[in-house]
Amino acid sequence: MDTQVLGISVDHVPCLQAWADSLDGISYPLLSDFWPHGKIAQLYGVFRADGKSERATFVIDKLGVIRSIKVYDIDYSPQSEEILEVVREIDPEAASREPVADEEEASEPLPRGGIVMYCTRWCPACRRARAWFRVRDLEYLEVDIDRTPEAADQVMEWAGGDRTTPTFDINGTIIVGFNETKLLSALNITDAR
Repeated sequence: MDTQVLGISVDHVPCLQAWADSLDGISYPLLSDFWPHGKIAQLYGVFRADGKSERATFVIDKLGVIRSIKVYDIDYSPQSEEILEVVREIDPEAASREPVADEEEASEPLPRGGIVMYCTRWCPACRRARAWFRVRDLEYLEVDIDRTPEAADQVMEWAGGDRTTPTFDINGTIIVGFNETKLLSALNITDAR
């Protein structure tokens, strides 16, 4: 759609590289706003007093006019569709060239039964949950809600409108968030670890 995505963070370059590597790479450039620390975030009004920046998206048109600003909770991963809608409004001609999904391509149903963890690659609580399962030698199926829109919708339904990760479906018992006590109860195990 004739659009460039950029990621900007107040972290230094090695930190951004490590983050991208933890996601198995990303498809857009990351820019470091480390020195002078947070100068770009300050200019855009999203630099926080604690030295971090808000999680925000800005859509800027080809003339340099900011067309959309949205600030999110730091744990929320913005939906691509929200941003694409703004881009479509700015340039309807480019939007008309957007590839159309194959209507015959049916999405797979979400998995059921056993331990299913709905997560994202970047979520710290998801990383803790993976380690928790690994230590207990428990097999589970992982569904990335950033890559599976149906899974994101299901998690939002279970979590009252939020994209809370990790969210678990353990044989039909839904647990929103990483709560060891609830997990142990749903798995019917006692654990001193």
